Amino acid sequence: MTTPSTDAIRLARAYLSRVAEPYPAALAALVAEVGPVEAAAMVRAGEVSPSVASQTSARRTEERVCEDLELIGKRGGRLLIPEDDEWPRWPFVALGGPAAQRCGGEPLALWVRGPHDLAEATDKAVAVVGSRAASGYGEHVAGEFAYGLAEAGVTVVSGAAYGIDGAAHRGALGAGGLTVAVLACGVDFAYPAGHQGLLGKIAREGLIVSEYAPGVSPARHRFLMRNRLIAALGGGTVVVEAGRRSGAKNTAAITLALGRPLMVVPGPVTSASSVGCHELLRDGQAVSVSSVAEIVESVGRFGDDLATEPAEKDSDLGAPHGEAMRVYEALGKRCGVSDEVVSVESGVPLERVRALLPELELAGLALQGDGGWQKVEVR
Repeated sequence: MTTPSTDAIRLARAYLSRVAEPYPAALAALVAEVGPVEAAAMVRAGEVSPSVASQTSARRTEERVCEDLELIGKRGGRLLIPEDDEWPRWPFVALGGPAAQRCGGEPLALWVRGPHDLAEATDKAVAVVGSRAASGYGEHVAGEFAYGLAEAGVTVVSGAAYGIDGAAHRGALGAGGLTVAVLACGVDFAYPAGHQGLLGKIAREGLIVSEYAPGVSPARHRFLMRNRLIAALGGGTVVVEAGRRSGAKNTAAITLALGRPLMVVPGPVTSASSVGCHELLRDGQAVSVSSVAEIVESVGRFGDDLATEPAEKDSDLGAPHGEAMRVYEALGKRCGVSDEVVSVESGVPLERVRALLPELELAGLALQGDGGWQKVEVR
């Protein structure tokens, strides 16, 4: 059997990204089973299951692949697919979890504008989100935190909306750092219109990302769906301000489902813009942060932030840095232990443990064997 070329796969995924509204679970399962090229051929012919047909029949005759690729190329962009080295594999691992599947899984493809490698940009990233109707306090804090994160080499991920999102993007750009804007429309679409200049600057100096094909306009359900990408691309999420029904609370819920750290900035008790933040704190779903250092510590997945100098002696590990250090300390030294045992020993919720263990393995601090997870001592 001949293996499809990368070009054929890219064309197939370009077609599928337009023909189905994200997230198409049945179509994604078909792609995983037969591959994108065969899946695209089956969709075009209408030879699919009823569940896949329900997600693709309305648009399956739309053949705009060449037009879409030409348009994105003229805008200095590209179509990114899972088969590319630039694909953010690690951030999207969490989207495959049982709890995360309710939010939508890994995208079929991503339309991207910007000069940076998306995988590298999101290797060390934090999402900063909040209310569109932000207060001066909220915008100031979002900008300052984003500036500090960017100075520390952390990419700031947000949704390019008015209010907190815009302040976060501007703060990161002001520090000469990297920021990623995830859109609920095509990457060629300036939305909101008032952020046309900001989006242009992000396209030149950062990255604009969307799973929607060029020309697709924003819609309410698309904002909710794109929130899972914001949460996935960030190693944790900071909610600066959120009203009781703020869309930022949706991103917060997805962050928890992904097993990622959720942080909130407390605000004045009299401020309606901070009601949602205070609810998350009161319910024990988030931790309070008031500085960039606290954000980095809470995320705790970056190699440098796990410990000052991991070593064989426990006393040489230095002060713990967030949940990642607690999980690292709970690993077996001479034999592997299960993730359930690590959860009990560390006091970190099981879902969070399961999210952190692969990260520790990637950082060279943990090893998974037949007997479970074992600590890797670093001299």
